[in-house]
Amino acid sequence: MHAKAVFFRGFGRIPVWSFMAVVQLRLCFLSCTSFSRCAKICIGLLIWLIAGACSGSSTQSESDGPATHHESDGSSFTVLVFTQTAEFRHESIPAGIRAIKSLGDEQQFRVDSSEDAAVFTDANLARYQVIVFLNTTGDILDLNQQAAFERFIQRGGGFAGIHSATDTEYDWEWYGRLVGAYFDSHPPIQLATVTVVDATHLSTVQLPATWTRNDEWYNFRADPSPHVSVLMQVDEMTYTGGTMGKNHPIAWYHEYDGGRSWYTAMGHTTESYSDPLFLRHVSGGIRWAAGETKE
Repeated sequence: MHAKAVFFRGFGRIPVWSFMAVVQLRLCFLSCTSFSRCAKICIGLLIWLIAGACSGSSTQSESDGPATHHESDGSSFTVLVFTQTAEFRHESIPAGIRAIKSLGDEQQFRVDSSEDAAVFTDANLARYQVIVFLNTTGDILDLNQQAAFERFIQRGGGFAGIHSATDTEYDWEWYGRLVGAYFDSHPPIQLATVTVVDATHLSTVQLPATWTRNDEWYNFRADPSPHVSVLMQVDEMTYTGGTMGKNHPIAWYHEYDGGRSWYTAMGHTTESYSDPLFLRHVSGGIRWAAGETKE
């Protein structure tokens, strides 16, 4: 609970009780007939004023600090959806932001979104448990921002990458290991069949064993399988333009450098973000990145 305050240009927040003290001092000088009595009263009021200022500033600093875990609004965790692009920009980004915010409303996690790289500071990232790269592309963080992101993961933070998160930061080796692979090429958007490899994960437990959907199917520069736990593969026999052969991972997760990383290559199209199965997939990935393990 905070004392009431007023604001003055150039002075900032000034508690109401401080004005009461000044008025009391003024009355003291006007009414006192004895100098020694007046001095004693004034000293007492000054001590009260100083003590109140100290306690008020302490209370304010405690309440204004960043939230580091559970939110006062009942949210179980807080997510930053980051959408900055330096190369191709997906038309589906606004739909993706809306969909993830709706998932947060339904499942009680809070969602902030930004495409301003200036949010990547230690103080600001301390507010979040998960950072989502939603269709980011290109070189989007400078060296200081990269270092802040690395420290976020090293402190136990979570990362969720969607679609072109693998088309991002090719010259940052740490990020390449975090996201698991880098994009190489893709054929035109078309129907393909996805097979669930691990049906126990939060992001696959509600999905059918095989799933046919329309999307842009990424080929990767290297197979991430040796370094991550694969969740789903796309069957190259069901579409044209695949280059990775029988083992073609399309979603995966792993623990990395003290934190957690989850990635799905699906999510190019705007329609993806109104697909209930895809949204269950994304929701499970975000929740796993936040540290949840069960439905």
